[in-house]
Amino acid sequence: MTQASDVHYFESGDGRLAYRDIGSGRPLVLLHGGYLDHRMWDDQVAVLAPVYRVIVPDARGHGLSANASRPYRQADDLAALLRHLGTGPAVLVGLSMGGGIAVDTALEHPGLVRALVVSGVGTSEAEFHDPWVTGIQAELARATAEADAEGFVDAFVRYTTGPHRTLDDVDGEVLGRIREMTRRTVAKHTGEAAPVLPSPVTDTWARATKITVPVLAVNGGLDSDDCVGMAERLIATVPDGRTATVEGTGHYPNMERPGLFNEFLWEFLCDLFTERG
Repeated sequence: MTQASDVHYFESGDGRLAYRDIGSGRPLVLLHGGYLDHRMWDDQVAVLAPVYRVIVPDARGHGLSANASRPYRQADDLAALLRHLGTGPAVLVGLSMGGGIAVDTALEHPGLVRALVVSGVGTSEAEFHDPWVTGIQAELARATAEADAEGFVDAFVRYTTGPHRTLDDVDGEVLGRIREMTRRTVAKHTGEAAPVLPSPVTDTWARATKITVPVLAVNGGLDSDDCVGMAERLIATVPDGRTATVEGTGHYPNMERPGLFNEFLWEFLCDLFTERG
């Protein structure tokens, strides 16, 4: 688990950005999903830090990082942090929003990226058609319009299950962690008249053909068709892509079955560094 002494801050020019920086060796960056924070990766940090340098940021407006006061791009924030730390190229591991940031960084700052691992996402230009997903999005929009913070948290936590389960089917400890992280991030924005949202990176699907580094997609076997489909589309688009499935999990396979997720990640890293030195 995160200790207060593990958290560092980078002065970005628009507030402080929080991150963990643990271990030594080849750099790995773990990028959390939307409304969560660096703690969603605790089960990976414990395994990876003895061998790698593990950097785990809180995206702007999430966790312990400052809210934005002016336009920004998430990939640029990450690039600035990596340059500040003097590290790279790094393996970027991102789930959901974090996977989109990872792909955007490979497109916008390719010299900083050695390989990509994504989960439940393709690029940052996500497309949703599954009625289960759009139903949650509608409830999130309602909660936002009515300033119903707890209703927003309740709706967001439903992403955990995927469309084929209920919350009763998911480990309560996992749900509690997701709920607490989401509640903390939502609280950071409560009372803001108009939060500054990140500016998009555009034309990502067409540009993804230019990503030449290895890419692994690790999806939850019970995640929505939209999320799995976008990840598989990315793998079919890039020159060097492969997939793995963590059966019996929804949108957060690294939290529900960390042992199997870590196994897939470890195998990819071993192959990557054996092949490329």
